[in-house]
Amino acid sequence: MKIETGQGRIPLITLLGIWSISALNALPGLAVSPILGDLTKIFPHASELDIQMLSSLPSLMIIPFVLLSGKLTERMDNIRLLQVGLVIFVLSGVLYLLADRMWQLIAISALLGIGSGLIIPLSTGLIGRFFVGRYRTRQFGLSSAITNLVLVLATMITGYLAEIEWHLPFIVYLLPIVSIVLSFQLRKALAQDIEPSPVRDTTDNGLRPHVKVNDRGLGMRHLVQVMLYYGLLTYIVVIVSLNLPFLIQERGMHSSLTGTYISLFFLAIMAPGFFLNRLIDLMGRSTQLWSLLMIVIGLGMIVVTTNEWLVGIGCVLSGAGYGIIQPIMYDRTTHIVLPHKGTMALACVMAMNYVAILVCPFVIKFFQYMMHDHSELFAFKLNTLLAALTWVAAWIYRRSALFDN
Repeated sequence: MKIETGQGRIPLITLLGIWSISALNALPGLAVSPILGDLTKIFPHASELDIQMLSSLPSLMIIPFVLLSGKLTERMDNIRLLQVGLVIFVLSGVLYLLADRMWQLIAISALLGIGSGLIIPLSTGLIGRFFVGRYRTRQFGLSSAITNLVLVLATMITGYLAEIEWHLPFIVYLLPIVSIVLSFQLRKALAQDIEPSPVRDTTDNGLRPHVKVNDRGLGMRHLVQVMLYYGLLTYIVVIVSLNLPFLIQERGMHSSLTGTYISLFFLAIMAPGFFLNRLIDLMGRSTQLWSLLMIVIGLGMIVVTTNEWLVGIGCVLSGAGYGIIQPIMYDRTTHIVLPHKGTMALACVMAMNYVAILVCPFVIKFFQYMMHDHSELFAFKLNTLLAALTWVAAWIYRRSALFDN
């Protein structure tokens, strides 16, 4: 079976290889989540800092190695770089299964972040390499959907495995073995010319209008805009997964709702990826305005109501709005740099995801201190306000290269 790329056809097995890499983006730190509450029992001498490092160290290590990977793609064989990252990823999974000391888990978490950081830019970089036009936009949407679908499924699986034995959730870190096998097919596909087809998509394949690149092939001003915008949006919506459990507890709502709401949130991020081109056709040039409005309304509903159904709808709206914009930003990045800089630019943008996740708690704590409001609801009020201000800015500059579809 052949898959249309907009400039020819590639084998289905090649696309499956790309999708398998996208599936790994959600895994770092995931296996630790279900056992965090039990770590003090498993390791009675572990400090609070040890536990915090175990959950945050992968994201911290991912940031520099995502950027390093993006740079290395310009100088070395991309598939070899991918295979090195995958081997490190699998090695960390094996070591997790054997570890019985807290310091070992912390060291392995750093190793996991290194391996994951090396492969993350290639999940989108290979899409930019094979696909063009609407076909590329669709694949960015599917890549985002696959990442979030795996996140939801793996969360359920690791939670179940953690009830059996605390080592078992780390089995999910062995999934890159599949990608290692498929990477040899990716190497073969890159070495061959794409099979010609009568379908050619010549729409919007080059630089966007008014984008000027520097001597390194980067539209630097536009790239910085995309990075800051994507980082801000991630910071705004990640509050749902980070702080909603505490808000539910503060409001005296049933704790079982936490898993339901978080699952709804990530499923809502996932769903638009399967229909991205249709959604863009429906909303047209105002796609981002409508998506941002969904985020504003969704977070606003969480703030103003304690009704269980309405809070759930708020989670869905905020997740869906972000789920539409995320792949659009990946696609936009490929149109503000020359083709040979695509993976490097995508690495810079994707790194902002992990920066936003790391800085979110500190930003919230800072503003809580400044405003003398230490309630869990404050974080949602602040991010709803930021989302509303972002929507206003998007409306004012709706015909700019950043916001105009």
